[in-house]
Amino acid sequence: MTRLPDFRLETYFSRWEFTARHHLTASDAQTMTLSELLELADDSDRDAFEHLSLGYTETFGDPGLRSAIAGTYDHIEPDDVICFAGAEEALYVAMNVLLDAGDHAIVVTPNYQSAETVPLALCEVTGVALDPARDWALDLDAVVAAIRPNTRVVSVNFPHNPTGKVVDRAEFAALVRLCDERGIRLFSDEVYRGLERDPARTLPQAADLSPRALSLNVTSKSLGLPGLRIGWIACRDRALRSRLERAKHYTTICNSAPSEVLARIALKARETILARNRALITANLTAFDAFFAEYPDDFEWRAPDGGCVAYPRYLGADGVEAFCTRLVEEAGVLLLPASIYRSDLTPTPTDRFRIGVGRDHAEAALSAFSTWLRTGR
Repeated sequence: MTRLPDFRLETYFSRWEFTARHHLTASDAQTMTLSELLELADDSDRDAFEHLSLGYTETFGDPGLRSAIAGTYDHIEPDDVICFAGAEEALYVAMNVLLDAGDHAIVVTPNYQSAETVPLALCEVTGVALDPARDWALDLDAVVAAIRPNTRVVSVNFPHNPTGKVVDRAEFAALVRLCDERGIRLFSDEVYRGLERDPARTLPQAADLSPRALSLNVTSKSLGLPGLRIGWIACRDRALRSRLERAKHYTTICNSAPSEVLARIALKARETILARNRALITANLTAFDAFFAEYPDDFEWRAPDGGCVAYPRYLGADGVEAFCTRLVEEAGVLLLPASIYRSDLTPTPTDRFRIGVGRDHAEAALSAFSTWLRTGR
């Protein structure tokens, strides 16, 4: 296995995620219980779960699950889908298949750490930073300038983690065309798709727009079912899909059979689950808007375009790292400071923190946060 650096986010969560009283930086939407999910199943899938054989499953994924996944795209067939144990495995396998020594990749920053550290372990990587001064805009000219003759992959993520940015549809389509014209694979992390505040801003999926592009998704984020550990890549290039399958033989080989049936149920009930989660986020954002309006001297706040995380700016003289440490130690409110999202590829803001807006009980967390701001610091 290629030696990789410590995963800063997971190391930080190992310390605080299950001990902090208020997990106010969660990156997933509110989850549900097994019984609640099974209530959404049709008779056939409920029976399949209750009488499931706990043997090995297909490396590509359960056929019924792949069919349900394909149904969420416009131009994807079940055979264009390969399932993984979450999005992390999918990203790791894809980069190891697509990149080799002597290649070059382009990655948007800031990012989920493995989006850059996995490619960096394989080849040279150039970062293209979203611009916080321009509402986290993506500069396509900067992408063009970063392209080299040996560029094999451009990796993006919209709705974006941690900023919640969604680029314009025309801009995304232009990026897809640019990659196709240059013979570059677009790797598009779409794990927050379906949680856009304005449905009209929902981007088409990259694998629908290009036969060369890879679309990454998972049950964890928009559907709020991280415990299933089911992710997937959709790509119309069957030869590439076969290479991904052979690489998976060296990781998980196959997924959990119960999780695949439960993921199939969730995807068939996708619109119901997404509607519930969007409604929760909408209600939460009212509370977040009111909270940040109380403290204009402390924070610069902007609600996300999509997804369930945002990246406010902290204005205090003590700095965001000390601020987040004191907040979790003294008030039990967990945020992710900017150091978690630092990049080896580009400068990234040092005065931001990630906050989650997709969970129940947000008002209780904001109340504890507010009390500490007024009396504790």
